[in-house]
Amino acid sequence: MTDLSLWGLFLAVGLGTFALRLSFIELYGRLRIPVMLHRALAYVPASVLAALVLPAVIFPGGGEFALANPRIPAAAIAALVAWKSRNILFTLVAGMGTLWGLQALG
Repeated sequence: MTDLSLWGLFLAVGLGTFALRLSFIELYGRLRIPVMLHRALAYVPASVLAALVLPAVIFPGGGEFALANPRIPAAAIAALVAWKSRNILFTLVAGMGTLWGLQALG
């Protein structure tokens, strides 16, 4: 692949990404989406975050699953604190404190 065709590919992908994102910004408010879809879209950020975080917790560094992994109980405790307190700061302190404590214990 020549340098010119590679830069052309970069430009085409960049323009496509820009057009896709611009379409959502420009069409926002002009189109009516069904109420059921609007309610379902409220769960998208949480599901995307879970899809990004869970593999890092279960398979740290791309390794294999191990029950001795201290990230699993730390994540479970953080989830419990988040559920009960609904406070981000408490959740971070509980999760990271648990992780650091378990890592210190070895």
